[in-house]
Amino acid sequence: MMTYSAPAFLVYPELESTNTELKRLLNEKKLPEYSVVITPHQTAGRGQVGNGWESELNKNLTFSLLLRPTFLEPHLQFYISKIISLAIVDTIKQVAEIEACIKWPNDIYVNDSKICGILIENSILGSQLDYCIAGIGLNVSQEHFTSDAPNPISLKQLTSKDFNLELVLEQLLENIEQRYHQLEINRLDLINNDYFNAIYRKNGYHAFRDEKGEFEACIDTINEMGLLTLVDKSGKQREYAFKEVSFVI
Repeated sequence: MMTYSAPAFLVYPELESTNTELKRLLNEKKLPEYSVVITPHQTAGRGQVGNGWESELNKNLTFSLLLRPTFLEPHLQFYISKIISLAIVDTIKQVAEIEACIKWPNDIYVNDSKICGILIENSILGSQLDYCIAGIGLNVSQEHFTSDAPNPISLKQLTSKDFNLELVLEQLLENIEQRYHQLEINRLDLINNDYFNAIYRKNGYHAFRDEKGEFEACIDTINEMGLLTLVDKSGKQREYAFKEVSFVI
């Protein structure tokens, strides 16, 4: 399948979840940073808080990447989500000439359709981050989606072009490494600025839904821990953690 030269590049014909397999391997042995677990057929991909991820055989990129951000304080772990999201946006622009955006906290959208899902799982040891597993599912060549996911789309559907999965993967891993280096050298202002500029529906008022119902608001800030602050039409600020509010699409 793919031959990208990572410190450990582990290819499986089929897996339920690349994140689960990478965690299993970490329980057995110490893997180097940038190790990759990848499969052309992921049968039970996981998204944030139990969401599923559909992927047709040999059509998309479904893989997990190991990072060891021991330099990053645990309360800043959302920066991992930021740099992974930005690397995917960078890659989509480079390989397909498409402007993608980040639907808070880390779904990747083109217009109002989801093209990539990310699942970040961090392990904290004592007072520092031990390792991070970044699971990525990028829709590349799939043209028909059969699950009940509301709005999937792929690069193929958007461009009518064929893409080499190996080349897309190589570009994506290179971009992750570049964004990760920005984090290592403490370019937090650059990362924050790029992340907010890429945010889905960052301008104007849009419909949201929380436990009390629908309302219109604009995005004000996203802090270093990932909390989203909205301002509704009455001028009231509303702060949310993950899954406490959703976009109405």
